[in-house]
Amino acid sequence: MRFKDKVVLITGGANGIGKETALLFSKNGAKVMIADFDETSGISTREELRNQGAEAEFVKADVSQLHDVQKMVDVTRERFTQIDVLINNAGITRDGFLVKMEAEQWERVIAINLSGVFYCTHVVAKEMIDRGSGVILNAASVVGLYGNVGQTNYAAAKAGVIGMTKTWAKELGPKGIRVNAVAPGFIVTGMTDKVPEKILELMKERTPLRRLGQPSDIANAYLFLASDEASFINGAVLSVDGGLVF
Repeated sequence: MRFKDKVVLITGGANGIGKETALLFSKNGAKVMIADFDETSGISTREELRNQGAEAEFVKADVSQLHDVQKMVDVTRERFTQIDVLINNAGITRDGFLVKMEAEQWERVIAINLSGVFYCTHVVAKEMIDRGSGVILNAASVVGLYGNVGQTNYAAAKAGVIGMTKTWAKELGPKGIRVNAVAPGFIVTGMTDKVPEKILELMKERTPLRRLGQPSDIANAYLFLASDEASFINGAVLSVDGGLVF
């Protein structure tokens, strides 16, 4: 029960890595607020947590909209009083080669994957500063470190997240708030369901451990970075990618 009485807010917490993270933190005693635009899955995940004896709530939110983010934070504080850990996990892909990418593909990915992280942290950090403590974890990606063909928008957003993580670690560290990022490699989630089997096999071949990551691999990284065991880790980008080399 390492997180007993701690409140964890997880964006994109209804599916995939976010859901696995919600389950793991709840098993470790945390009170979990699931924020997601997918209301059906959000409610389902909340009920799954409650059936396991956890304290859990769901709030529908589009992190690309500042008013939605403010509502999300207000609802969390009303239900649980405070926010000890913010996990900026929400993200989407809209892949396409540079010359074929539509403006909507660019703008939507930047809005959710980059601006959404800014909005959530902008609002939550104020509350954490008042208390003098907190942990903020951001979902980056190996694509943000190395780039990837067909993902100009995603790579730009994730590189931006890494830059914000390092900046916030410097700004918020003196206030008692740690900020870190996790950079997943190829992870089996809903995002990979549409990827052809041939491409998935290529991903495995390019990963030295010869397998794709599981949502639990990322959830465990979040859990460690949020814990007291990581109390001197600030401004780090933890690659969880099986040793992937682009």
